[in-house]
Amino acid sequence: MNKHKTYFNWSSGKDSALALYHLLLDEQYSVDELITTINTHYNRVSMHGLRKELLEAQTRAIGIKSSFIELPEMPDMATYEMKMLETVLRLKNDGFTHTAFGDIFLEDLKAYREAQLAKQNISAVFPIWKRDTKELMHEFLDLGFKTVIVCANSKYFNEDFVGTVIDKDFIENLPKGVDPCGENGEFHTFCFDGPIFNHPIPFSIGEKVYREYDNPNTDNSVCESDKYGVWYCDLIPD
Repeated sequence: MNKHKTYFNWSSGKDSALALYHLLLDEQYSVDELITTINTHYNRVSMHGLRKELLEAQTRAIGIKSSFIELPEMPDMATYEMKMLETVLRLKNDGFTHTAFGDIFLEDLKAYREAQLAKQNISAVFPIWKRDTKELMHEFLDLGFKTVIVCANSKYFNEDFVGTVIDKDFIENLPKGVDPCGENGEFHTFCFDGPIFNHPIPFSIGEKVYREYDNPNTDNSVCESDKYGVWYCDLIPD
């Protein structure tokens, strides 16, 4: 059977890791490249704040070719879509017909991805779509994956939360309203061990930093605040 040549949108976190795990088991797909967006101002993974060096160590441990989409610190939508289109066209010319994501239940985001990709005849795959997020976290840990929290929304978490490794107690003791997978952006992680890796990725805990950002307000409604805060934990490659 001819497999669909597929690239995976790799975030470096737990949802990506579990989605990739399931995709690699599916004989319909051949995953031949991992794509990650990089904030070129800080040379770190967009949203997660992970150093590029750790991302590269991670993808080497997976053993799949990786490449980057380089974005400025705060790209507008036009810049973002232009950079994404450049990458999709390059991959399409290389024979890719499918792409995969670790999204779980954000309907608007899924519809946007599918619509943009359909313009280039690229099919989108969502290996863990609509799975119960608490069950996903238990499956993730039961499979032997390990992940550390690299950033978290200060609305729910304080400085002590970032830099901790997720375990089953974590799942049972999350604040009310926080999704077990952080699917609404409550927290992000760096996955450093598990069945998709040839070896664990060594790192040390570095500085913890608080930053504030403008609160997105796309519908002209009144926001609770003009700003939102994020705690970051820097991870140092060993």
